[in-house]
Amino acid sequence: MLIYDLEKADLIEYLKENGYKKYRAEQLWHWLYIQKIQDFNEMNNMPKALIEFLSQNFTLKALELVLKHESNDGTLKCLFSLHDGHLIESVLIKQHYGNSICVTTQVGCNIGCSFCASGQLKKKRDLTSGEIIAQIIQTELLLKERINYVVVMGIGEPFDNYENLLKFLKTINDPKGLSIGARHITVSTSGIVDKIKEYAHFDMQVNLAISLHAPNNEIRTKLMKINKVYPIEEVIEAIKYYLKVTNRRVTIEYILIDEINDTPKVALELVQRLRGLNVYVNLIPYNEVIEAPYKRSKRESQLRFYDILMQNKIQVTLRKEQGHDINAACGQLRSQHI
Repeated sequence: MLIYDLEKADLIEYLKENGYKKYRAEQLWHWLYIQKIQDFNEMNNMPKALIEFLSQNFTLKALELVLKHESNDGTLKCLFSLHDGHLIESVLIKQHYGNSICVTTQVGCNIGCSFCASGQLKKKRDLTSGEIIAQIIQTELLLKERINYVVVMGIGEPFDNYENLLKFLKTINDPKGLSIGARHITVSTSGIVDKIKEYAHFDMQVNLAISLHAPNNEIRTKLMKINKVYPIEEVIEAIKYYLKVTNRRVTIEYILIDEINDTPKVALELVQRLRGLNVYVNLIPYNEVIEAPYKRSKRESQLRFYDILMQNKIQVTLRKEQGHDINAACGQLRSQHI
């Protein structure tokens, strides 16, 4: 069993049932998440019997690095192999305010967004909470630096792996562990309405991002087949519910694709869709993939779209492009190695 799959309370209870006191679990937690040991024998303040017990019942090996690409701007993309041979990706982005990692939650994805490389690869299985955690630990070991921000926006739909997602969030937020602040964590969903409403009652102030990418059903269904199940009106109602319960701002992720969703008419329609909501729009120039026919929005179209939203008092940012030279879009590296 992968030891990172256990939450702290479970670890304490497990060791207690096997004759070990709570403080041993606290020590083990420190070794796992502060020292980031890769072998139980590294724990020099633990009894040999406990080390042998852990070695017989648990593994620390969740991922094996297959390939890493580093961009000219410092973006690091890692291709990892899981214990069963499946491949996943993580992306580390260096910013002036700290290091941010984008983690994967599933092997493949059933959402099937037509613009996305990972959407072309059907879901094989969910990742366990420990396999998601291990992406952070292994990347920190590679980087030899602390990761300050986490974005759950890699391969897969996080809300389709809901229980493991919540376990992951609780563990990385633990102040005696990786200690990543809740407000430094963002979970992105393609719009699973019932889970957005359930997540509104989750007792951590983790940020929520919604992948919208269109202001109407016609365009959104073309880009995201999930819109057939959860049309945009239902997604907006779920956002309103989340805002009412949490009083926390929601990020609207909006990938700009040439002549599909980047025209002035579409921008004005988006204004009408979002007006009065406590949201801000993150405009993302499309990272082209060979699996999809779409093209990146032209720079003038990006700026025009941004200006229309600003003029209509919609809070908006235009994301600085990073990692384009190493194919940093989700699933691109994996799709080239399967």
